[in-house]
Amino acid sequence: MVFYNREDAALRLANRLKDRALRDPLVLAIPRGGVIIGAVLAHELGADLDAVLSRKLRAPAQPELAIGAISEQGQVYLNEHAEEVLGFDGSYLAEERRHQLAEIARRKALYRKVRPPAPVKGRSVIITDDGIATGSTMIAALRTTRAQNPHELIVAVPVASPERLEEVERWCDEVVCLYAPENFWAIGQFYEDFTQVDDEQVVDLLRKFGDASKPHEAGKSQGQQLYRHRS
Repeated sequence: MVFYNREDAALRLANRLKDRALRDPLVLAIPRGGVIIGAVLAHELGADLDAVLSRKLRAPAQPELAIGAISEQGQVYLNEHAEEVLGFDGSYLAEERRHQLAEIARRKALYRKVRPPAPVKGRSVIITDDGIATGSTMIAALRTTRAQNPHELIVAVPVASPERLEEVERWCDEVVCLYAPENFWAIGQFYEDFTQVDDEQVVDLLRKFGDASKPHEAGKSQGQQLYRHRS
């Protein structure tokens, strides 16, 4: 299974969720690529959209490899291989933690200008991204969100590493994943178009969904723009 782009993947994912009975649904998307997925899901499901600001912690000299993740509140989740990668060098982890917290603060200042944090308590919350590789950022997002007492917590992604899905399932009520292939190397291999998403796109989407007086009309307009972009 290969998706044309994130919008295509999100539409297919939305079809798996459309018949659910959701309570005041909220889609929380992990920036940046996950916000494209989240905007389409929110539009299709009649949900609100917001961002959840978790960041991966990078391995030394291997920035694409995640050894864990950090939440907006500074909580660190380390995966099972982190100690092997880091050895006993705690100074690297401390510096990487500071670096990612600074990036979270930068994004928070940018995004919250257009979209105040959406309330979570008592709602059906769907956390999404464009895929799951190590699962670290997703787990950090789930831990943060669970602490806010949602009615239910669902992970919805187009593609994921099957072995990491097992770990993610421990932290939520349900996982909806379209494709979990054994030959998983990287998320981008399952997209024809995996163009990098920038902050401007994220801010634009959050702004459109941030009008509390007409949350879904904004989503409808943005959804139509996304589908036109796909064609």
